[in-house]
Amino acid sequence: MKCYKNFTFIILASLILSSHLYNLVNADDSEVDDETAFSYKEETGKGPREWGKINPHWRVCGIGKLQSPIDLLNQRVQVLPALGKLKRDYKPAPAVVKNRGHDICVWWRGDAGKMNINGTVYKLLQCHWHTPSEHTFNGSSYEMELHLVHLSSDGKLAVTGIVYEYGRPDPFLSKLLHHIKSLGKEEKEVGIVNPGDIKFGSRKYYRYIGSLTVPPCTEGVIWTIGKKVRTVSREQVRALKEEVHDGYEKNARPTNELNGRPIWFYSPFHGEN
Repeated sequence: MKCYKNFTFIILASLILSSHLYNLVNADDSEVDDETAFSYKEETGKGPREWGKINPHWRVCGIGKLQSPIDLLNQRVQVLPALGKLKRDYKPAPAVVKNRGHDICVWWRGDAGKMNINGTVYKLLQCHWHTPSEHTFNGSSYEMELHLVHLSSDGKLAVTGIVYEYGRPDPFLSKLLHHIKSLGKEEKEVGIVNPGDIKFGSRKYYRYIGSLTVPPCTEGVIWTIGKKVRTVSREQVRALKEEVHDGYEKNARPTNELNGRPIWFYSPFHGEN
């Protein structure tokens, strides 16, 4: 009976991760680029608590039950070995660095590779940074979070998050820092950028179903958050804050209620040969 229950749970998890139980986000519902329409400061009247009222297309920001980010609390986590190791296959490709006002973004113009989740291929589109981190670990926030945004052939999104604390410079950001510091308000061709330089540092990760963390906050995004907290220098974080538009130096949305969602955790030391 115990084996049957475990098998049933794994099948249910697979169904959820395959998005049969959720309506996943489409590319048409991707992140808004006009940062003037929203703010991270509540005193402006356009802060996170008001996002759902600013635009009818952003209504889910206020009423959604699958919102991101969340607090990754140990007591809520379910270890699920069936998730398996992350299947990422990134490769160097031409890219631009873009100041979107509310964040700094690297957008790949060529084929930068992919990741595979539950048999579905998600192509890497872009990465961007939030300061401080948006996801928290057991209530603790960190200095920075990197998001890698992936798109499937049928328009669904999967985002990978990596959290950073102050320490040694991040090697990936080091290669882009001089471009970021001279970016201004435009986008800049930066040649070939290798997303493979972005390191997890551990095979352990969290997985849950959430949303975009900026308007329109569309739900159904498959989130993968690395367990290991990596390091970034103060200079690197300062450069990101100085280049975004005034008022967006702290561009992290507060955490949201879990609302009964499962958080899965993969570790190679749980049930893997």
